Amino acid sequence: MTQNIAKSNGPLRVLISGGGTGGHIFPAVSIANALKRRCPEAEILFVGAEGRMEMEKVPAAGYDIVGLPVAGFDRKRLWRNAGVLIKLMRSMRKARKVLKKFNPDIAVGVGGYASGPMLKQAQKNNIPTLLQEQNSYAGVTNKLLAAKARAICVAYEGMERFFPAESIELTGNPVRSNLLNCILTPAQANESMPAGQGKSIVLILGGKDKGNDYSEIEPLVREKVKTIVCMGKDNTKLLDFFGGKVDEIIDTHSLAEAVEACRNAASAGDTVLLSPCCASFDLFKSYEQRGDLFKEAVKALQK
Repeated sequence: MTQNIAKSNGPLRVLISGGGTGGHIFPAVSIANALKRRCPEAEILFVGAEGRMEMEKVPAAGYDIVGLPVAGFDRKRLWRNAGVLIKLMRSMRKARKVLKKFNPDIAVGVGGYASGPMLKQAQKNNIPTLLQEQNSYAGVTNKLLAAKARAICVAYEGMERFFPAESIELTGNPVRSNLLNCILTPAQANESMPAGQGKSIVLILGGKDKGNDYSEIEPLVREKVKTIVCMGKDNTKLLDFFGGKVDEIIDTHSLAEAVEACRNAASAGDTVLLSPCCASFDLFKSYEQRGDLFKEAVKALQK
């Protein structure tokens, strides 16, 4: 893509917009890291939504970020959207100022609230735009931006039902290099686990938990699960439901904390299940379907 962009004077300038959850943020950071490896002189600016996770995670990864006062639409209570529309107009004005000041050669949208006004304004200014869609069921923002995008990078086949076929590039999802460079073998990982009772551990990753009802698997959780690890900024709903139903429930707020908690709690031979809450593992059509599959995985513990 970099060979096909009419560059401004000086280094390549790339604007990356989107976020809201780790499923948008970490692919965006992976894109930025790959650009830096290929074009070390490239200048990269992130644009996110004020108060969202990206405003912490992106600076922690070493990149500058600007926040827009944007918010998502309340689809159930439409009367509450007057304030959302005001924030959208403010975000469009701020997006114009960002483009004028940063003057990017290309704008990349990864989905999420902020990418809507930012990429829309870039398209109005005739700046080439690239969309990155992580999921097999395309997000609303990317679908709205697709018609004028120069390219749309997807992870799954069959995305023509959402996007113009001529714009689609099947690239897979960006993956952080530290995951690809891991040299630890499964045997070594098992050996690092402390001795335990051989019951199972469920790792629940935070993120977009769309209100899945876990009540039907409650008896199996009580019988088969010794520890639950919740990861996210606010795990209140999960803690309230599973509290008292297992030997131990651990509240963590980062992937590093969750992995360390699992390492300390699990034993060699334990089963670790990922809940449907994490957009990074969105392999299915909807959160409801992923919730059903998660429940089936828990039910399989009784076999």
